[in-house]
Amino acid sequence: MVGPLILSASGCVAFLAWAARGRSSSVFAPSVWRGSADRREIALTFDDGPSESTPQLLELLDNYKIKATFFQCGMHVRRLPEVARAVVAAGHEIGNHTDSHASLWFQSELFMRQEIGRAQDSIFASTGVSPTLFRAPYGVRWPGLGQAQQEFGLLGVMWTTIGRDWALPAPQIAERLHSGAVNGAVLCLHDGRERQVKPDISATVEGVREALPRLIDCGFRFRTVTGIIR
Repeated sequence: MVGPLILSASGCVAFLAWAARGRSSSVFAPSVWRGSADRREIALTFDDGPSESTPQLLELLDNYKIKATFFQCGMHVRRLPEVARAVVAAGHEIGNHTDSHASLWFQSELFMRQEIGRAQDSIFASTGVSPTLFRAPYGVRWPGLGQAQQEFGLLGVMWTTIGRDWALPAPQIAERLHSGAVNGAVLCLHDGRERQVKPDISATVEGVREALPRLIDCGFRFRTVTGIIR
């Protein structure tokens, strides 16, 4: 009996891990991770901002007339409301990334509602925008998140490819973006670093700078997340 019990327990753990972190999972909350495979379109997304360096990305994206989706943390929006407003003024989409970038592992529904609600309020107060998209910190979903998302009218968003731009140098970031770009891909990057003040995102900026001409040469058009899942 011990063997089957161990296998059963292992299977439960594996399922729970996939339900919480799997990019295609909607077990705990409705979520999307890519757009249509029939259209030569991709979406750039940036998490953890706004930061002092977000304007560098805004300038770069503007040079290519590209619109992206920025998943912002309430704590950083309150700290840098003018940067959050600049993102909106530049025509980009804003999503909710919780208030304090706390992991949702083993958290209560009340905790998730508070984290999401504070961020939603801060983003609206600073920009006049009420986000309709939500990305969980670290991509972790947990029971109760679906109810919290529903309360605030939010659709969860995962990613097709993540740039690992918090750890890799620019050339490797660019290569991950290029190799992971397929029709309908949602590419995940960062214009902040969790709770850090004045984070160094130079590798992200340079990685995107290197990747954009290659992606354009491959025939990709850039959309916001809302645009790509339409």
